[in-house]
Amino acid sequence: MFARLFAETGLSLDRLRTLVEVGAAGSMVRAADGDPVRQSLYSRQIKELEEFFRRELIERHGKGIRLTPGGRELARISRFFLLGLANFQRACLVEEQVFRLGGSATVAERLLLPAVAGRQLENSTIRYGVEIVPDADIERRLHELTLDFGVVTQPGLSRPLQVGQIREWTLKLYVPKPGFKQAKAAVRAFQARQLPLALALEELPAQARLWFQDYEPDLVCPNFLLARAALNDGVLAAVLPDFLGPDHPPAFHELPLPGPKTEPFRYWLAWNPRLLRLNPHAVEQRDFLLARLACGGG
Repeated sequence: MFARLFAETGLSLDRLRTLVEVGAAGSMVRAADGDPVRQSLYSRQIKELEEFFRRELIERHGKGIRLTPGGRELARISRFFLLGLANFQRACLVEEQVFRLGGSATVAERLLLPAVAGRQLENSTIRYGVEIVPDADIERRLHELTLDFGVVTQPGLSRPLQVGQIREWTLKLYVPKPGFKQAKAAVRAFQARQLPLALALEELPAQARLWFQDYEPDLVCPNFLLARAALNDGVLAAVLPDFLGPDHPPAFHELPLPGPKTEPFRYWLAWNPRLLRLNPHAVEQRDFLLARLACGGG
């Protein structure tokens, strides 16, 4: 069944690992951490793989390199295989399992970190790494198995990725009362595009961004957390999720967002089912995260 794989030299776990690392780094130099000896080794190992499979695996791209379609497929297969071996080794040695979680800055701080805080005390063999990852990168990294679970705002991910809904939320308009004693006056100013406003455009769902395409905010923030910090200063209003209100609610008007009526927005936990086959412990973690995040993370 595997006779042809072993009929000639050039294929090894070390060479396959090199292909995965060079492809992820996008450069021989970065993958080798600037070490010229390792760089030469990596170059030779990839060339040996190319000779073994009779196919180009890398190509020049700008000042770096990238994997060819064949290289990407071989790297995907290799990563899957190496992860399976690594998980088997950890189980044999009774080593801790590390699960990598990703989401936006707001999701990471307000949902993921509270969800896993203290979990290690319940199970000393489980550890978590929480990363700030944009939605667009979460999907790619789940496919690559460089991220175990991610929280996204859209469920329509490419196959074979799967999702489970964890939270519904709406956008609210928060306005400091010292600037607008009457809520109606704040609404009129917002509708006239004259309300001093902090907006986290990068974390707004795509549909909501359309509502503000003709609004010139006084402050554009990369995430809801910074927009909330600006709101707490008491000068600017802010559009925030309903689970992320100001520190002192009585000092602010909390208003439904004036504009088109829409269904609530949703967060979804996403994962690659291949991970569950590679690591049986991941099934328990998926179920734990779905249940804990549905309760708000705490």
